[in-house]
Amino acid sequence: MPEQVIELYYWPTPNGHKITIMLEECELPYKIKYINIATGDQFKPEFLAFSPNNRMPAIIDPDGPDGEPISVFESGAILQYLGRKTGKFYPTDERARVAVDEWLMWQMGGLGPMAGQAHHFRNYAPEPIQYGIERYTNEVNRLYGVMNKRLANVDYLAGAYSIADMAAYPWVRPYKNQGQDLADFPHLEAWYQRLQDRAAVAKAVHIGDAMSEKFDLSADKEAQAVLFGQTSK
Repeated sequence: MPEQVIELYYWPTPNGHKITIMLEECELPYKIKYINIATGDQFKPEFLAFSPNNRMPAIIDPDGPDGEPISVFESGAILQYLGRKTGKFYPTDERARVAVDEWLMWQMGGLGPMAGQAHHFRNYAPEPIQYGIERYTNEVNRLYGVMNKRLANVDYLAGAYSIADMAAYPWVRPYKNQGQDLADFPHLEAWYQRLQDRAAVAKAVHIGDAMSEKFDLSADKEAQAVLFGQTSK
């Protein structure tokens, strides 16, 4: 039988990197289907059919539950699914799994959205809005402090290396764009280095570099209109 290959619908963003990290760590075969969010691929009907929030990443696993194909959207849900599928980086012990889920949801509901807003107001807003810059830069600083305090006592967010770390790391990588200095957070900085030194992580975050280098979002007004001008229509 031909090898079952997961299709990853992807663009090289922090949320996209989460999934390439997990796939590389689990050594799962996959192929990338690029969803160019700067040109509006995320609005194509064939993509919306299984990713209704018009966001990447999403996956289609031809070898899903009971051997039937399954699609999964939302990066956190994908990480959990792949963790259950492989039995890796997502513990089955309930107490350990709760710890992973806590930090995964913390990233999904806090670090990612707040860092994204900091990126926007610091780098993409058509004119400087000081309140927005300070509000989100300060909130990301607070969240870095939460991680730093946690990582003073453990090597990884949930104790052992897990999908929680894979979710958070890509959002810490662009710390300079968020107005942060890792030297202010020594335990976080040590964790960051541990993640950076993992071969699978290093490979995963550079997948798609050639694609992203073709686009300068800060200067591309048409792409900004696609990404930042969305409504229900």
